[in-house]
Amino acid sequence: MDGQMKYTPQDFKSDQEVKWCPGCGNHAILTAVQKALPEVAEALNYTHEQFTFVSGIGCSSRFPYYMQTFGFHGIHGRATAIATGVKVANPKLTVWQVTGDGDALAIGGNHFIHAIRRNIDINIMLFNNEIYGLTKGQYSPTSKLGKITKTSPFGTIEHPFNPGELVLGARGTFFARTLDVEMGLTKDCLIAAAKHDGTSVVEILQNCVIYNDRTHADFANKDVRADRTIVLRHGEKMVFGKNRDKGLVQIGMKLMVVKIGEGGVTMDDILVHNAHEPNPGVHMMLVNMSYPNYPVALGVIRDVPDHTYDDSIEDQLAELRCKSNICCMDDLLNSGETWEVK
Repeated sequence: MDGQMKYTPQDFKSDQEVKWCPGCGNHAILTAVQKALPEVAEALNYTHEQFTFVSGIGCSSRFPYYMQTFGFHGIHGRATAIATGVKVANPKLTVWQVTGDGDALAIGGNHFIHAIRRNIDINIMLFNNEIYGLTKGQYSPTSKLGKITKTSPFGTIEHPFNPGELVLGARGTFFARTLDVEMGLTKDCLIAAAKHDGTSVVEILQNCVIYNDRTHADFANKDVRADRTIVLRHGEKMVFGKNRDKGLVQIGMKLMVVKIGEGGVTMDDILVHNAHEPNPGVHMMLVNMSYPNYPVALGVIRDVPDHTYDDSIEDQLAELRCKSNICCMDDLLNSGETWEVK
């Protein structure tokens, strides 16, 4: 990084007034992103001009206005399509998509899963508050079964998506999960996502204080968080709890919560997290863990290498250019079958 400017979080803050509701989890996420980008720039040798933020529609989609970067505020559900086009058109950019559970998983669902399947090198930040906030409280694809909202006054009868399960089912190569209040963990997940070559999805469990307050409180509140969540780090034991005395073991095809020191269980029995394991079996079990039977898994859950769409298309175009006899527009217009119209 010799000779390159060292950035600070202030370099990524725009002069626009932030207009989210007081207490909204988006404020903490914005701060975490602005703290992460200088480290991303230094680690990957990016200049300020290479950062681009793309969004769709929703409270989270105001994000590009608050970033001192290039940005594109798209239409509902189409952020992934726009981000894909930006990256393929200019592979040197680092493209960050900001989206919500409604924007990405409902109207934008097909774009979302196909970007993951193609493994396009974009970074998707999925803000999950389990509600439509901007349009005033309708249930979303991640709202809990039975949730009473303005569009489900007697409770939803639809099973919600688990975004992690959806990502892995679409052959995702990177998935992380964090909490809006855990700014340090969010920053770490975003830096890891930026370093990943391919589609990265970081699900950020976010609180909407107006229309779905405390939706994650059962495990996210500070007084219970240590016992009801587990922060996974590659190469480290899957241990959690206020006293670091609980862990995960695998018995057959199932994960089990155990207490270290009871029933003959020792630290040697506890699973070691391997985020780089190509087989998604254990990763799928981890993303599906939920309170009260399990701790909710946070941190980088999956991070595996694979070829990317944008690299593959660049390679294909380079190969075709070498073989092609078409060097200009006249060559193209006179290639193949032609007719003279009189």
